[in-house]
Amino acid sequence: MKETYLNDKFFSRLETLSFNLKTELRGYFGGRHLVRSYGQTVEFSDYREYRLGDDIRRIDWNLYSRFEKYYLKLFTDERQMKVQIFIDCSASMGKDNSKKQAYAVATAAAIGYLAVHNMDKVTFNFMSGKHAENPFGTIVGKNAFMRAISGFDEINFEGEDADIRACVTSDHDISRGNGLTVIISDFFTEYDWKAAVDYLLYMKRQVLLVQIMTPDEADPTYDGRVSLFDAEAVDASDPKNMKLRITRSMQKAYEEALNDFIADIKNFCNKRGVQYVLARTDRPIEKVLFGQMIKVGIME
Repeated sequence: MKETYLNDKFFSRLETLSFNLKTELRGYFGGRHLVRSYGQTVEFSDYREYRLGDDIRRIDWNLYSRFEKYYLKLFTDERQMKVQIFIDCSASMGKDNSKKQAYAVATAAAIGYLAVHNMDKVTFNFMSGKHAENPFGTIVGKNAFMRAISGFDEINFEGEDADIRACVTSDHDISRGNGLTVIISDFFTEYDWKAAVDYLLYMKRQVLLVQIMTPDEADPTYDGRVSLFDAEAVDASDPKNMKLRITRSMQKAYEEALNDFIADIKNFCNKRGVQYVLARTDRPIEKVLFGQMIKVGIME
């Protein structure tokens, strides 16, 4: 049986949160995200002088009685965001590791639930190789969301190494400046995932990267002679599979390489204003959602 975090208690805790957008939103009308442009909400923002053609019903007659000039009341506008979630379904994310798969699914579901709770639209895109599958279409509302996540058990994390750039740039549903794109992966890939992020930023989308790692990946404790098999290897003869004698110096070299790998991701994100979260599966999922997500500013 697959491990899961998805239950009523998990989702009820999310209802106290909301997204924190840094970019100006050009999304659809009817959402809950206040933007700088003026619209038709009841939340007052500013005044400006009347111009020919303006709606006279918006004139503030109290100001006219004081200054004998026509001023219009301006109100903030609310927009609906579109949240696009890309989930790496390659074998390294789930094969023989139900905890890592459960973390990826729970993180995606949490962000998706927060979207529909705040009247936003959401899509789930499952990446394998150079293709991303969107089996549920665009989800609006909690009923449609709950029907979608009931099918999460059918997702197979056994695919090829995900080419994140190809999956993201080939998605014709990505529109300019109307919300948030989330990429959930371990980023252990030979493909250029950074190009995908640059493309999303060009499209003026806010970007969140969630890197999921297991304790064995973050701090391996192997010793002596071991056989290492690549989860995404084609067969046992793949050159990525190897037999090694693990020494202390080799462990130290791995630790240094991993630290450099993570530091490179952080530096890349910092330079571009991209939000980044490193989630280890040996830590409670609540610390990721209610701690790290809030700390980096994606939620509030």
